[in-house]
Amino acid sequence: MRAGLTQMIGKLGLVPAILAASLFTASADEWRTSSSLGAESKYGNDFKQYDYVNPNAPKGGTLNSVVTGTYDSFNPYIVAGAPAAGFADFGGGLLYETLMEQSLDEPSVSHAMIAEAFKYPDDFSSATYRLNPKARWHDGTPITVEDVIWSFNTLKANNPRYNRYYANVTEAVAVGDHEVEFRFDQKGNRELPKIMGDLVVLPKHWWEGTDKNGKKRDITRPTLEAPLGSGAYKVESFKPGSEIVWVRVPDHWSADLGVNVGRNNFDRRRYTYITDDNAAWQAFTKGGYEDIRRENSSRRWMTEYNFPAVKAGDVLKKEFPSTATTFMQGFALNLRRPQFQDRRVREALTLAFDFESMNRTLFFGQNTRTSSFFVGSELASSGLPKGKELEILEAYRDQLPPELFTQEFKLPVYDNPQAERQYLRQAVGLFAEAGWKISNGKMVNDKGEQFKIEFLGSGATDELISSSFINTLRKIGIDASLRVIDTSQYINRINNFDFDAATTILNQSNSPGNEQRDFWSSKAADTPGTRNLMGIKSPVVDSLVDRIIYATDRDDLVAATHALDRVLLWNYYVIPQWHRPKQWYAYWNKFGMPEKQPAYTGADTDSWWIDPEKEKALAAKYRGTD
Repeated sequence: MRAGLTQMIGKLGLVPAILAASLFTASADEWRTSSSLGAESKYGNDFKQYDYVNPNAPKGGTLNSVVTGTYDSFNPYIVAGAPAAGFADFGGGLLYETLMEQSLDEPSVSHAMIAEAFKYPDDFSSATYRLNPKARWHDGTPITVEDVIWSFNTLKANNPRYNRYYANVTEAVAVGDHEVEFRFDQKGNRELPKIMGDLVVLPKHWWEGTDKNGKKRDITRPTLEAPLGSGAYKVESFKPGSEIVWVRVPDHWSADLGVNVGRNNFDRRRYTYITDDNAAWQAFTKGGYEDIRRENSSRRWMTEYNFPAVKAGDVLKKEFPSTATTFMQGFALNLRRPQFQDRRVREALTLAFDFESMNRTLFFGQNTRTSSFFVGSELASSGLPKGKELEILEAYRDQLPPELFTQEFKLPVYDNPQAERQYLRQAVGLFAEAGWKISNGKMVNDKGEQFKIEFLGSGATDELISSSFINTLRKIGIDASLRVIDTSQYINRINNFDFDAATTILNQSNSPGNEQRDFWSSKAADTPGTRNLMGIKSPVVDSLVDRIIYATDRDDLVAATHALDRVLLWNYYVIPQWHRPKQWYAYWNKFGMPEKQPAYTGADTDSWWIDPEKEKALAAKYRGTD
């Protein structure tokens, strides 16, 4: 037996051995309860609980949260409508469960959930998942293979993200009472057997049934009928557009699974909708509306946590370091707009972005410039391409900017008073090469049309992020502006790519794969609701995405990802902003929590619990606090 594998176990001696293993190293065609695309899970095959949780955490109380905007649907798996808090457009949210659950304290690891185990053949041409016979819907009916097959077909047909994620999955077929086989149209995709575990399972009998008025339900349309689920929570009550309350299911079938032990400790989760970010902040300071606030504003974290409850010790601040790959946050430039189709224009706009001054004057020096789409991991490109990465890129040399091979990619650094003049002069030169010139103080083309860029936003944060950049762009004759709209309009316009530029957050994992199609592929560029907001249509990018998906081993994956990262950076599709390698949380002092939190994700607030004595004391002190 290979070193590092824990001992094999059987179930009543009637089924094959069950393993926890890495798909890059494990032998195939064996049942596994956990899977990994990197190192093997530290929990082995006998995963009973996360090592940071309190398995005896008390249950009870209400977790209050606020959400900005509104909602009009309990169906998150279609482009139409704004889903209510607690629902997720990818994954199960609070209501549903997936075949397997992604780990919170290890990168690219999943553990058993609805499926108790899975296996795949040597050529990675399929994956078979065996369902846990205990898995139940909230109405007590078993979760079946038929539910899994129906969910797969329905999600691929109606959800752009699942369609791209499972593009190489041709069909789902029942191969036993509790087993479903997913068949692939290509071999060698080592990630695909594992990520089939991310499939959310929906109740076919409910969605194909009728509502209380006898009307047939339609999963292709928004609905405000609370759906049947399988997760730890279900909808208890709601006020359309303004509030939704979830209640913990007391006899939840998977409460004793390793992924749930010591977690899901709140009896209720109440989400109150607030008009904007400022109103949400005021609600937090008053108490009773939001109990835990993840703070993203450096200015607020450094200067505004001085209200009475903080001074009294009733609101606490805590930093949680995270080792996870961080996200790329930046201005997505919509290449569907003609003014952004020239790479030189996009480079010029990037040169005009003064991060250092913003970090100093607005963010108290707390942020770090983001210089990779895979920042914080070995997947981030650096220096000049070499080795296997260079070998990969050589095949596309004539389709790539020549400087990609000769210069290290670097973003402008505004570190002295002369920097702005230097970089804006370079930006104007690039605009001139692309056919734009400054005339009478305006950046115009040969038709006399001024270059315009409208940043789309939905709140005060967008104003803070955009205002300084807009002022800089106006210095070189660009008609730059910001349009702030309500959340529902914003979501609709983003989903339909109706914007010039908008801040986007592109989350990555330590094991990129099929989801890269949703980020970058030519097909995704024309599909509303995908994450290719930029509208990238590049044969090189498409080819590199496939190279990542079909990587033969970890070294091959890293080299291919370096190549993709470098091509994305040198094409200036996104103007990078910033990140922080830690998470900031402020919370009302009503919680107990494990001393240890997951180092990978930083914090798992679902492992916290409510201390009834602390909650009672706060309620007596602050009117309106539950």
